[in-house]
Amino acid sequence: MSRLYDTVEPAVIDEEMLQKAVEEQGPKDEAGRIAKQEGIDFADVLALRLDFKNILKIDNLWRFTSLTKLQMDNNIIEKIEGMDALVNLVWLDLSFNNIEVIEGLDKLTKIRDLTLYNNKISSIENMDALVDLHVLSVGNNELDQLENLIYLRRFKQLKTLNLNGNPFCDDPNFKHYVIAYLPSLQFLDYRLIDENTRAAANEQYTYPIQQLEHNEEQARKRIEDQEAKETEFNLHKGAYVENLNGSALFDSMFADDTEGPKLALLPGVDELLTGYKEKYTAICQQIFEYGLKEHQRRGDEVTGFQTAVDEAKEDNRNMGMRKINDFNEYRRKLFTELAQSSDQAHIDTSLEQHNKEIDKLWDGLMALEMQLVDQLEDTIKEFERNMADMVSTFVENVQALISQCRDLENTHNEKLLEVAIVTLEKMVKNELDDELPDDVRMLFVDKDTITNAVGASHDLHLLKIDNKEDDIITRANNWLAALMERVHNEEEVKRNRHRVSEINNFIDHLREEVETFEIQAA
Repeated sequence: MSRLYDTVEPAVIDEEMLQKAVEEQGPKDEAGRIAKQEGIDFADVLALRLDFKNILKIDNLWRFTSLTKLQMDNNIIEKIEGMDALVNLVWLDLSFNNIEVIEGLDKLTKIRDLTLYNNKISSIENMDALVDLHVLSVGNNELDQLENLIYLRRFKQLKTLNLNGNPFCDDPNFKHYVIAYLPSLQFLDYRLIDENTRAAANEQYTYPIQQLEHNEEQARKRIEDQEAKETEFNLHKGAYVENLNGSALFDSMFADDTEGPKLALLPGVDELLTGYKEKYTAICQQIFEYGLKEHQRRGDEVTGFQTAVDEAKEDNRNMGMRKINDFNEYRRKLFTELAQSSDQAHIDTSLEQHNKEIDKLWDGLMALEMQLVDQLEDTIKEFERNMADMVSTFVENVQALISQCRDLENTHNEKLLEVAIVTLEKMVKNELDDELPDDVRMLFVDKDTITNAVGASHDLHLLKIDNKEDDIITRANNWLAALMERVHNEEEVKRNRHRVSEINNFIDHLREEVETFEIQAA
């Protein structure tokens, strides 16, 4: 059983513990002495053992970003936490602790082997991120529900499973249940599953498995459908035309319109609304289709631009590498010659010429960089003009189409007002044949009341149209501004600074080599 910390002093994972563990597990003898003297970067450590340390809490491991194997068994750990930075972890041993809940594994997507043997776990859960899990050991825990094992069906690579020592192991159907419901398993409780046992298990659970597989297939289809809808919606949203391939915008005009439903009950208005909706929805469909087409055009333009930039940088890099390779060949021959020379005057003259060649190399590399800067500047300017024209044209055409929606609303409003006035006149003369609800009749106490009601409905509809127009225009312009800011920053500012720094560091290194050679020659 897990050790309790009422008899031991809990330890903290601090700098001293980590440093000691790394040194103990690092290189030995002379290599170990040198490593200890120079210091070991935790970010370079691949394996770490922290077993039998009386550790209560997992902490301070954030620097071990390259870690692939972590052994923390035989401690008094109560909670799985503090490992989000260990994204390269493949093997994790937390056996013989006091863990009650499986959690804190969401970032450990590369885990293949997980050992939680001998803890206090009562449910297998919260492991969805471990998509590459091959080996799982949860023996000697408090698992008592066989149905909980169905959760493990999602791990298609799971080959080895240890469950021995859990309460549900006493169930006479335990072995067959596990084998039938987890068909990918090859080893159960460290024993190979033979074909006869697998066949018997499958026969025993034929019908439940068939029903489960049917349910899983239905669930998978629902997830796929939902993901497809989300992908499609995100595409529409990226084109700024989401919900315009239908009557959503038209319906939204009436959603908050308290007077609209009353006015719709007036004689002949239902026919007006039917025609209005058809024409309005058709224009929205035009906006939708045009938006998707322009979105594709903008995407193609961005892709073409990025391809041109990448090609320019690759060509420039190749020219730079040719200069460097030529220089390296010159330097190799020179140093080979000087290593065999005892003529100090010749050595000094040759090194002086070598320094001049370094200067020439720096001039050449910087000239190439300036050439690339000019080339990228021209490419970016042309790209920015093209994108600005595209967005401007898109905005103008969308505004023109939305103006048609606005015109339809104005026309509908005029007709609705005519119907309202005619209805008012008939009501005054007691000539109205249609029965109207009391709340509708209240609008006809006088001409101002019904005119204000129609006007309020109209104003709300226009506001919805204006808001949609503003939303599309604002998002399109903001996208363009953000795109160009990123392009200027990444392709001009950051890239240039990095490249200049890279060239200078390379040249400094060459000069340092010359100085070292001069000292040795002297």
